[in-house]
Amino acid sequence: MPNPTPLDPQQRAAAWRRIAEEDLDVLVIGGGVTGAGVALDAATRGLKVALVEQRDFASGTSSRSSKLFHGGVRYLEQLNFGLVREALKERELMLTRIAPHLVKPVSFLYPLSHPIWERPYVTAGLTLYDSMGGGRSVPRTKQLTKGGVRRIAPGLKPSVHHGGLLYHDAQCDDARHTLTVVRTAASYGAAVLNSAKVTGLLHAGERVVGATVLDVESGDEVEVKASVVINCTGVWTDDIQRMAGGRGRFHVRASKGVHIVVARDRVNSETGLILRTEKSVLFCIPWGTHWIIGTTDTDWNLSRAHPAATSADIDYILEQINGVLVTPLTRDDIQGVYAGLRPLLAGESEESSQLSREHAVARPQPGLVSIAGGKYTTYRIMAQDAVDAAREDLSPGVPDSVTEHIPLIGAEGYPALVNQLDTLSRRHDLPVWRLTHLLDRYGSLAVDLFHLIDEDRSLATPLVGAEEYLTVEVVYAARHEATLHLNDLLTRRTRISIETKDRGVLAAQTAGPILAAELGWDEERTHSEVQHYLRRVQAEIESQQMTEDERADAERTEATDIRTLAKG
Repeated sequence: MPNPTPLDPQQRAAAWRRIAEEDLDVLVIGGGVTGAGVALDAATRGLKVALVEQRDFASGTSSRSSKLFHGGVRYLEQLNFGLVREALKERELMLTRIAPHLVKPVSFLYPLSHPIWERPYVTAGLTLYDSMGGGRSVPRTKQLTKGGVRRIAPGLKPSVHHGGLLYHDAQCDDARHTLTVVRTAASYGAAVLNSAKVTGLLHAGERVVGATVLDVESGDEVEVKASVVINCTGVWTDDIQRMAGGRGRFHVRASKGVHIVVARDRVNSETGLILRTEKSVLFCIPWGTHWIIGTTDTDWNLSRAHPAATSADIDYILEQINGVLVTPLTRDDIQGVYAGLRPLLAGESEESSQLSREHAVARPQPGLVSIAGGKYTTYRIMAQDAVDAAREDLSPGVPDSVTEHIPLIGAEGYPALVNQLDTLSRRHDLPVWRLTHLLDRYGSLAVDLFHLIDEDRSLATPLVGAEEYLTVEVVYAARHEATLHLNDLLTRRTRISIETKDRGVLAAQTAGPILAAELGWDEERTHSEVQHYLRRVQAEIESQQMTEDERADAERTEATDIRTLAKG
C-alpha cells in the first residue's frame, strides 16, 4: 500500500497544474462514491487519472444514504436475485478485506405481523439471503418468539408483532467511506479535486477529448485533455450528456429519500428495526449514540444540489415508526434531518420506488462513457464496469480490474490496533471509547492523529458543541482531507450537522477559528464561513416547516451555496 497523499492546499495546487499540463487517460466527472470508485479502479490499472467534483466529495447522494452495505432484502421479493447476490458479495469484501475499519455488521429485527403464514415466508427469504453472500462475516438469521422480541426490543408494542427474525447486514459512514476511496485513489496516483466544475466538453469532431474545468474557489479555468471522459454525476447525468451534444442512451430520474436522526435512548431496542410500510420498508438503524430512521421515496424535480425535506416527509416517518413504538417519538426528539436523491434509471415504472436499482453503462459517443443507477453497496462493481467500457477509447492492453484485492487506506493494520486498545489508551491518555471512535473513522490512519495529540495535548480537547469529536479531527480534516469550507467539516468530514440538537451551530463557532488557523483564513473569511453555515442551518429548519416540496425548496435555496460565494 503506498503512503496516503495528504489532500491539503499544496496538493490541490499541484493537482491543478497536473491536469492542465498532462494528457490524461481518464477524466472522471463526479466525486460521489461511484466517481471515487472509478478513479481508484482506473488508477490501480496503471492509467493516468483525474477526478473532478464541482462541490465537495460525497456532497450529494453519497453522504445522504441510509448508510448501509446490504443486499437489499426487499429486492428478493422482486425476484432480483442477481442484484442481491452481487451486493452481498460486495458487503463481504468490505467487511473482510477492503474496508473493515469503516464497514461494520449491524443487526435488524424483522417483526412478524401475521401469526401463521408470515414466519415460514420470511424465514425462507432470509435463509436465502444468508446463503447468497458467499463468506460468513455476519451471524445467520435467528428465530425469535414474542418473548424473545420483547427481551431485545422492549420499546416495540407487543400488539404489533407475533415474534420475529433477527438478521444481519452492514453499515458505514457513507461520506467518510467515499472520502477514503478518494484518498486511496490519490495514493495510487490519481489527481483529485473538489470545487472543480466541468463547464464544457472538448471535441475533436464527434469525439470527446476532454473538458474545460473551472476552479470554483478562484475562478481560474483550464482545459483538460483526456482519452476518455467518464460521467459519474448521478442525478446530473443527463446534464453532462446534453453538454456532450448527444441524446444519451438512458435517462436518470431523481427520487428523494428523507431520514431523521434521534438520540439512542429514544428507542428502547438492542437492535435495528426493519418495518414494512404500504410503499416500501422503513429502517431504524443504530448510529453510534443515535438512531437513523427512514426513508421516504418520492419523485423530485427541484434543486438537485440541496433537496429539501418537508414537514410532510417528517410526519410520514414519525407516523410509520410511532405505529410500532410503546413511547412515540415527537418532533422535539429529532436532532437531525437529511434528504438525498437516488439516481434511478427512468422508464421502468411511474412509481419511483419501483424504478431499477441496477446500474447501466453506456458509451453514447466516442470518448464519453456514462454510468448511472445502482446502489451504494455495488459502487465497486459499477466502477469496474465503467472502466471496462472505457477500454474502447484507450490504448490496447489495459489490465483487468484489481480493486477486489485493494484495501482502502486505513484498513491495513486496523485489526492489530483494535487488539491494542487498552495499551493505546494508557499510552495516549485517552479513554477506550474515544480511541474506538477514532479507529472506526480513520482505521490505522488514526495513528497520525495520535501523533498530533502527543505533540500538542490541546488537540485532545473535545470540540465544544460536539463533544463526541476531538479538536484534532478538525486539524486533520484541514491537513489531510481536502476540507475547503466549514460546511465540508461539519456535514461530511464529521456528521455534526445531523448529530447535535442545534444542528452544529455552536460547533461552527468553535471549529471555524481552528480551520482558519490551518487554512490561513483572515477574520473576515472566518466570519463569513461561520455565518454561511448558520444561514444554511436556518434555511433547512425553515424548509422542514413547509408541507409542499416547492415551498420547502424555495426556503432551502434561500441560503446560497458557500461555493457560489467562494469565487474570488
